[in-house]
Amino acid sequence: MSYTRLREQASRYYTSKVVEHGATARGVDWNSEDSQRLRFEQLLQVCRRQPCSLLDYGCGYGALLDHIEQQGLRIDYRGYDCAPAMIARAIAAHADHPVSLFESDEEQLSPADYVVASGLLNVKLEASDDAWHEYMVKVVERLAALSRDGFAFNALSLYSDPDRRQRHLHYADPLQWFDHCKRRISRAVTLLHDYPLFEFTILVRH
Repeated sequence: MSYTRLREQASRYYTSKVVEHGATARGVDWNSEDSQRLRFEQLLQVCRRQPCSLLDYGCGYGALLDHIEQQGLRIDYRGYDCAPAMIARAIAAHADHPVSLFESDEEQLSPADYVVASGLLNVKLEASDDAWHEYMVKVVERLAALSRDGFAFNALSLYSDPDRRQRHLHYADPLQWFDHCKRRISRAVTLLHDYPLFEFTILVRH
């Protein structure tokens, strides 16, 4: 199954979620706003300096922008999502911000100091684990290419309790991804797996 087809399937999945639940944590397939904020805290650890620019790759309805502003962080935010319905919700939810903060055309993206991707690598649907792993490799390569100083992403963990796993989700090996990033992208890699969610976060600094 091709990269383009897998991305289109993910786009349709998240479009259905935001149509059903609106601009909420459930609209991007998270259980709660609390867990969403906890993920943001892990991802933003990649930002070693401020002020800086940040690209939210797979931004959904722009919840990370709200978190950044609530925390008073000096981060110049931009959001990208391949699902036009998500971008429409992000623009509507941030009517007092420039529309240009949110983009649905990947060809229009330019590099930022940091790039983060939250939840982008979880929903494989009917794809095999091997096919989804190859998809993840391509996404991580894209995050690396778009970032000047570093990037971060999260994924569901293979250390999750087997009886709580869901068939349409992908559970990645955190050690395999640490090794992948360490060998192929940068020597400066951090694995975060000590927060109370069934997932991990990888920070890569160039």
